[in-house]
Amino acid sequence: MRSKKMEGPSAPTMRRDPYEVLCVSRDSTDQEIKTAYRKLALKYHPDKNASNPEASELFKEVAYSYSILSDPEKRRQYDSAGFEAVEDSMDMEIDLSNLGTVNTMFAALFSKLGVPIKTTISANVLEEALNGTVTVRPLPIGTSVSGKVDKQCAHFFGVTISDEQAEAGIVVRVTSTAQSKFKLLYFEQDVNGGYGLALQELGSERIIGSTMMCEDSEKTGRVTSAGMYFLHFQVYRMDSTVNALAIAKDPESAFFKRLDGLQPCEASELKAGTHIFAVYGWSWDNFFKTATYTIEALCAKSYEDTTEKLKDIEAQILLKRNELRQFETEYRKALARFQEVTNHYSQEKQSVDELLKQRDSIHASFTVTKAPNSIGVNLSNGSTSKVPGENESPLEDGNSDGKDKSGKKKWFNLNLKGSDKKLG
Repeated sequence: MRSKKMEGPSAPTMRRDPYEVLCVSRDSTDQEIKTAYRKLALKYHPDKNASNPEASELFKEVAYSYSILSDPEKRRQYDSAGFEAVEDSMDMEIDLSNLGTVNTMFAALFSKLGVPIKTTISANVLEEALNGTVTVRPLPIGTSVSGKVDKQCAHFFGVTISDEQAEAGIVVRVTSTAQSKFKLLYFEQDVNGGYGLALQELGSERIIGSTMMCEDSEKTGRVTSAGMYFLHFQVYRMDSTVNALAIAKDPESAFFKRLDGLQPCEASELKAGTHIFAVYGWSWDNFFKTATYTIEALCAKSYEDTTEKLKDIEAQILLKRNELRQFETEYRKALARFQEVTNHYSQEKQSVDELLKQRDSIHASFTVTKAPNSIGVNLSNGSTSKVPGENESPLEDGNSDGKDKSGKKKWFNLNLKGSDKKLG
């Protein structure tokens, strides 16, 4: 099935059948589609095709095709009516214009506002994991491992959990007292024996296709940390890129939009068995800087009170997010009204000042004197009257130095009240 063209500035000029693009059949399973997508995304990855401009278009086509087939609803619509059926539901466009040629990840997904949602994981790391050529170190439940990982490299860990531990819940956290920057990644077993970066299907979250199960480190107090929580209830992650452009245009909205970045984590539980996690080092400010970290795997059974507190605080934050949305509407109305009355206040103040100024000017008109620079004022009988003290020469009082010595008194010659009586 072919169509003339794709809508949007970042779409390929010609559209091919998504099944044809991913080299899968129409009855392929979700896992088969996901596996095909990973392989083709790595094959046409910009890191590996810097000298091949056609690879970017193929890479875009692969990502677009996967965005349709990875979403059950969009896949059903496409199967029944082709591209036209899914066009209206594509809320975001794929745009690779900001992808660099060094160590950039699968794609940059842009919203209608143009805010990128992207990662920076080396294609080499992903390919080695997919081929099963990485070294996986064991990380037993209840223990921790410390290390240093170079930028654009990853350390892999296998966490084996029992049925009882899986039922209680698992937490994997990474911290860095050196405040290093890193990513915590979760991989799933590929059908070919390698490890593919786990993908979360986010069709309901108005994002095309999928995003990886990846947590960026955030500064919390004196450390940086990242964690994944598989506790059998919905846990949320904070995505700082949500509404980033809107906040940049309107800094005042940063407070109200702060909780909008709260996104649900797709996986809320792990099954018994061995699960692969990785610590990936990265740093924008220092290319050669290594990431110092400590990773630990915990069973929630030993943290029942803490687990309940987390569940409760998540619910409170969601409630607060809804309250903030309502309050923002009220605040905007009040702010608009405040600005209106503030402008009115300034206008009224200016008006009052002007009226009083005119009044003072009218009052000053009731006088027989001229302006201070005039010598005299002609009266009605033709005589001239001097303004007292105006233009008088200091020599008229007979003092050559022009000073009125008779009027001066030294402070120690001043008579204090009642002093004459005492002298008498």
